[in-house]
Amino acid sequence: MASQTQGIQQLLAAEKRAAEKVAEAKKRKARRLKQAKEEAQEEIERYKQDREKQFREFEAQHMGSREDVAARIDADTRQKIEEMNEAVNANKEAVIQRILELVYDIRPEMHKNYRAPN
Repeated sequence: MASQTQGIQQLLAAEKRAAEKVAEAKKRKARRLKQAKEEAQEEIERYKQDREKQFREFEAQHMGSREDVAARIDADTRQKIEEMNEAVNANKEAVIQRILELVYDIRPEMHKNYRAPN
């Protein structure tokens, strides 16, 4: 009977060691998964930064920098406003005279739908 008890004790000890090894393997797997996730995240970040850098270089090469674009837009806007002001100054007197002519030139006449009472 003692040998059976000893055999059972050995089986329980072996089972306990096996459970510990499985638990340790699970911990190693979890650590490795976490490490792989972190490495993948770092690689994604590096790739994203590289693509953004390439895009900025492409943008600067083909369109110029944003400051250059803004400066061109400002210059175009100022030029158009100046042209409009010149057109207003050139035509202002003529427009005012035409408006005054229309206001002062009153010609009383009967409306075309008016019917005189019989």
